[in-house]
Amino acid sequence: MTPSGCESCNKTQYSLQVGRFFGEVDGSVMASLIKMGMFKKVSLFDYQAMCKNKSAHPLLAHRQLLRKSCFKFISSELIRNVNIHSCCAFVFSAHKQKKVDALQPCDTAYPGFMYDSSVREANSLIKCGRCQKMFVVQQVPDSNLVLVVTQATCDCSRQFGPILLQPKEIKYILLLMKSQKVRRRPESCHSYHPKEDAKDCGGASAISMSLCLFAASLLFSVLLQWT
Repeated sequence: MTPSGCESCNKTQYSLQVGRFFGEVDGSVMASLIKMGMFKKVSLFDYQAMCKNKSAHPLLAHRQLLRKSCFKFISSELIRNVNIHSCCAFVFSAHKQKKVDALQPCDTAYPGFMYDSSVREANSLIKCGRCQKMFVVQQVPDSNLVLVVTQATCDCSRQFGPILLQPKEIKYILLLMKSQKVRRRPESCHSYHPKEDAKDCGGASAISMSLCLFAASLLFSVLLQWT
């Protein structure tokens, strides 16, 4: 769905909106289209996402980085009789290195919107405080596009925020996943079953090698060596 820009004097603003999700550009119209049933909100899940590790303290990472930098400097540069000024400058520059966020595997959920092709045309009026915003939506024939014409003079950003597609981390109540759970032990131990015949157990030691098969394999290997 592409927002339509009918004002020729605002080409710069329109070019910045090209390629963006319509809910980010105009949340009021998108919310009205969802309420009218033209779009249906669904939840999508990403089970291979990476999220920031909030438990890792940033100062700890800086201390480890500073410790490694100092050790590397002492082992390589101090032997060359570097003065104190360069040493301090090196430690200070190592401490000012860019902060790197620690990531960990996680599951995320993000919204998606399915278009109902049965709704070909719609129009409505949005009340935004002191003004009213009118819009018209029409399906483009022989395509999957929708033409949206809105009133640009009425700003509804205070009443309706943008609809974003940013993923959110799924917080599970259980700390362990199903594959990591410890198996529950049985309530009792069954060392005997009435249908089990104990005579069949432990008979593998009585199995002997077939002399005919051994002689045939030995004769076959000797013939292969001669040929």
